Amino acid sequence: MNRDALLHSLLEHIQLDFSRSSGPGGQNVNKLNTKVTARLCLADIEGLSPEELALVREKLSGRITVQDELVLAVQEERSQIRNREIAVARMADLLIRAARRPRLRIPTAPSRASKERKLAGKHIRGVSKRNRRKPSLDDSSY
Repeated sequence: MNRDALLHSLLEHIQLDFSRSSGPGGQNVNKLNTKVTARLCLADIEGLSPEELALVREKLSGRITVQDELVLAVQEERSQIRNREIAVARMADLLIRAARRPRLRIPTAPSRASKERKLAGKHIRGVSKRNRRKPSLDDSSY
């Protein structure tokens, strides 16, 4: 992944739409368009290999439209400028994290000590349960 090319491509191809926001803002809610909806066509992105782009499409499938656009809405702040900054930063973070391949897990066998600890715990548990039983007539301890 070429992070610089990705961020440059993001800033070049992102489309921002503004609308009225809900939430805090007092009279601003009724007058100003502070909500930002960011759209990015995934076909226009540079800096990602085809495998990484496939990972992005797979991991972010719930946010991608039929037109192959990644959609993100931000309405946290009262200011349109601040919401715009948050939307661009969040879009970049989403793309970078989704393009990252998961680290492969290398399975390991349990150690001898861990097996012995497990068996010791099972033995202690069994003894405590055995002690709760009513004594039987053929118990030699009475």
